[in-house]
Amino acid sequence: MRIAIDMDEVLADPIHKFIQLYHRDYQVSLDLFQEPGKEFFHHIPEEINNKWYEYINQKGFFRDLPVMEGAVEAVKQLQENNEVYIVSAAMEFRNSLEDKLDWLGEHFPFVGWRKIMFCGDKIIKADVLIDDRAKNFVGFEGRKLLFTSPHNLLLTDYERVNNWQEVLAKLL
Repeated sequence: MRIAIDMDEVLADPIHKFIQLYHRDYQVSLDLFQEPGKEFFHHIPEEINNKWYEYINQKGFFRDLPVMEGAVEAVKQLQENNEVYIVSAAMEFRNSLEDKLDWLGEHFPFVGWRKIMFCGDKIIKADVLIDDRAKNFVGFEGRKLLFTSPHNLLLTDYERVNNWQEVLAKLL
């Protein structure tokens, strides 16, 4: 089976970093609870809620993101009998390319560079796509696994996985 896996909010946790940065720069006290169907920045005062766009475009933003719990072990297991690709819409944020490649090299060194795809639209041919953004499923013909994130909690049109243990249970 060919399995394509998104990075942000699936392998890496950018929400955690946004929360740290807003707290550091504005003393905005955010917790990890987010209202279902809302983006994290919907919980930030209006006068600074667009700051996330500056943060995400800074060189280094993606380099030190926390790894999602269970992701490393799960990807290793999936690779045993499958072709696993990391697919990220990294082209949207120019400075993310080097950061993401270095991050993957640190946390997922067993995924070779030939199995990493940085793109705009995720026009890929795979049997399975694991992603937190439903927009990336448009035109995808394989099995769609929606990785739970607060912004997608109200979506019901896709097969949902809440964590990496559930991914393994569905695919192994």
